[in-house]
Amino acid sequence: EDMMGYEHMNQMTMTTTGMMKNFNKVGPINIPRKKTTRRSVSAIDGGAAATAAAAGEGDRPQDLKTLDLSGMSLASLSASSINLASISKLDLSNNNIQQIPESLVARMLNLWTLDLHSNQLKTLPNSIGCLSKLKVLNVSGNNLKALPKTIEDCRSLEELNANFNELTTLPDTIGFELTNLTKLSVNSNKLIVLPSSLGHLTSLRVLDARLNHLGSLPEDLENLVNLQVLNVSQNFQHLKTLPYSVGLLISLVELDVSYNGIKVLPDSIGCLRKIQKLSVEGNPLVSPPFEVVENGLEAVKQYMSEKMTESNKKTPTKKKFWGIGKMVKFKTFHGLSSSPGRSPGRRTGGDSHGDEREGFINVSDYRQIDGIASPRHVSLFNPRRLLSPLSAYFSPPRYR
Repeated sequence: EDMMGYEHMNQMTMTTTGMMKNFNKVGPINIPRKKTTRRSVSAIDGGAAATAAAAGEGDRPQDLKTLDLSGMSLASLSASSINLASISKLDLSNNNIQQIPESLVARMLNLWTLDLHSNQLKTLPNSIGCLSKLKVLNVSGNNLKALPKTIEDCRSLEELNANFNELTTLPDTIGFELTNLTKLSVNSNKLIVLPSSLGHLTSLRVLDARLNHLGSLPEDLENLVNLQVLNVSQNFQHLKTLPYSVGLLISLVELDVSYNGIKVLPDSIGCLRKIQKLSVEGNPLVSPPFEVVENGLEAVKQYMSEKMTESNKKTPTKKKFWGIGKMVKFKTFHGLSSSPGRSPGRRTGGDSHGDEREGFINVSDYRQIDGIASPRHVSLFNPRRLLSPLSAYFSPPRYR
């Protein structure tokens, strides 16, 4: 019996020692903090009691970094007693919240992450623009029809997730302001167009705009030099063309344009050097044809590259008259007409350039270059004469 008692005591000692070792490995802060916060708000009814229960922990900013109120069937919020300035992450997801108080958001000056997904929000507070340190905003799975313009003041924002809402537009100048944005996800909405300012999001790496009503994409996408993933699939019959600039996305790795109404891919697709995945199924494609598509990505790139080369060869070189076209473009000239009394459509003997062009000097009164360059007219090329504002200097004498 003494031996059995000794062994039993020895086992208890070993168990206790093991527990102490494990406790020492964990450390004094990591375990209880979040659980305590969660437990203190678990009995909240409506949200007001929860904030009071957590107030004691907000006395020291270093103690409260994450406030998790997710999945608690909250319908309203009241945070009059919490030190909101000490919170860096607030999770209010999976509740029944219909409105976020303006005053509550305005006090979260150190907030880095705000998760509001899966609620009943119809609007976001304008005070969200006060969150100058906010990096991640998740408002997916709500009833939002628009984002407040003040969201452009969240200049530190890196990720914006607004999937599964009822958005019809995005703020027009969002691309000019959110220059640190790396991920923009707005799939499963009712967007008709994307603002042209998106072309200025030079830090953007992921753009997900699938399952919308997009009829077009911004023209100047080539400035998205860091974009790696572009997904505009499942806009169905609305999206029928892609801008040429899609092929100028130098960092693009994945392009998904499947299940749209696209008949012709831009030739510039052949310029995508880093592309690894191209999804084009579900489109009534004519170029490239189906037999090329089924041979894989490299076959499509080669086809589009060859087509682009052929297109460049067939493009005629524009005729230039004394370089006047370029001068007009840079406002050296201002579209001066020929001498008074001359008809715009009048042709002279030996004239082979009688067409009238908007913004150009009327060229119908000019002789061929070999005639003008004769000794009789060499003086016409004198710089003083050429740059004179008098229209008569630009009109060589006619041959009678």
